[in-house]
Amino acid sequence: MISRLYPDAPCGIIRCGTDGPAGRGLALTDLDALLPLAACPACRHAPLLAGPEGMRCAACERRFPVIDSIPWLFAEPDEVLADWRGRLRLLLEHLGREAALHRRGLAEPGLLALTRERLAHMAEACDEHAGQLQALLAPLDLAARQERYEVHLALGTPLPVSQGLTSYYANLHRDWAWGAEENAASLATVQEALAPGGPPRRLLVLGAGSGRLAYDLHQSLPIESTIALDYNPLLATIGRRVSAGETLELREFPIAPRRIADQAVLRRLAAPAAARPGLQFMLADARAAPFADGAFDAVLTPWFMDVVSDALPTMLRRVNRPLAPGGRWLFFGSLAWSDRPPSDCYSLEELLALLPEAGFSAGTPRETALPYMRSPASRHARVETVITLPAVKCRDVAPPPPPARPEWLERVDVPVPALPAFREQSLSTRVYAFIMAMIDGHRSVRDMALLMEEQRLMPAADAETAIRGFLARMHADAERRANF
Repeated sequence: MISRLYPDAPCGIIRCGTDGPAGRGLALTDLDALLPLAACPACRHAPLLAGPEGMRCAACERRFPVIDSIPWLFAEPDEVLADWRGRLRLLLEHLGREAALHRRGLAEPGLLALTRERLAHMAEACDEHAGQLQALLAPLDLAARQERYEVHLALGTPLPVSQGLTSYYANLHRDWAWGAEENAASLATVQEALAPGGPPRRLLVLGAGSGRLAYDLHQSLPIESTIALDYNPLLATIGRRVSAGETLELREFPIAPRRIADQAVLRRLAAPAAARPGLQFMLADARAAPFADGAFDAVLTPWFMDVVSDALPTMLRRVNRPLAPGGRWLFFGSLAWSDRPPSDCYSLEELLALLPEAGFSAGTPRETALPYMRSPASRHARVETVITLPAVKCRDVAPPPPPARPEWLERVDVPVPALPAFREQSLSTRVYAFIMAMIDGHRSVRDMALLMEEQRLMPAADAETAIRGFLARMHADAERRANF
């Protein structure tokens, strides 16, 4: 199924509603409201200027596109855009393979009528999803990427591995379809934490996803400007369109569907009302947030600090910079670390101990049991004990440097150094390519082992065992791709 290759979240089918087409550009008046808060993510503190083609830095002249009314304020926006195009192309290729896989299943003899119904339903859903997804993200200009599927798999992308287009996709349905109970509970918890200091005038939400919590706060509090920042263009695009008053239809693919119809159940996504002026979606890297120092009265990080790649002490200093003196940071979520060294898997006690060094004084944390991802179409649901921790900025701290890359990555005319890790990988890749090149439909494992010995790579007796293990893994991978 789709979710097996994208285990973080299922895919969905997207249909634009009939409320009118979304605008391709952002009105200058909207950009004007953003400009006092924004700063160049490349040269840091220089202001940004608005123009008919997007935004540009007043100092370094770097240009930042505005696509489907969403500014792309990355230090290297063209590179990030190319990467997302590659991921979209990979997803569309995958969906085509998924549809073909389900149709091949229909040809198997002796199927139950209900099994045929399920397979046909899923094949049609994959086809429809691919077409609608391509239409929704047409502003990304998919035609700009022409590499083969295999080439993209080999080269990958520099984006965070955890950030695919379908990452947190299930949250879209919770945010804008069936999650009224969960959304209301989250809103009430955050409002209670913000109440002692009163509502902020300027709110930044880092890791906003599709923006439902940012939308709810903006609608329920007298906030002048709310910036919903995320890394994922699919989440941001859908959040922007729905919060602007459009209606979208998407198919939800639950983790544990209750019935055959729930394998790909159609959902209607809509906001309670169009957002009032001042809510702006933005695509950017939170580790190099494109804002002026002290631009916001409050920064909210919902389910974010244990997901972003920077270590917690570093991210606390990054959160400090865009906050005004006396501004508030609100941690909301769990501390569920993954893929981190043990020293970086901080507890709540450690988080509290880190705050003074990062320029914050801590309020009183609360832990609240909240429903989480309780889709009515799925048997899979849970209750999360969520931490809500307010903190006040009591002093500026030196911001950490933005994520940096060596000169040979920044400039295409600088020689790439022969690093030890590169040399090791190069030898490994050559061995891999040599083994694959020996597969011609005629050579046996023994023949290949003798060639390995001739090349002085390893003795033939050892090579036979190693090659058999290698080919077994390759065969298993091929079977997995064919069946899932």
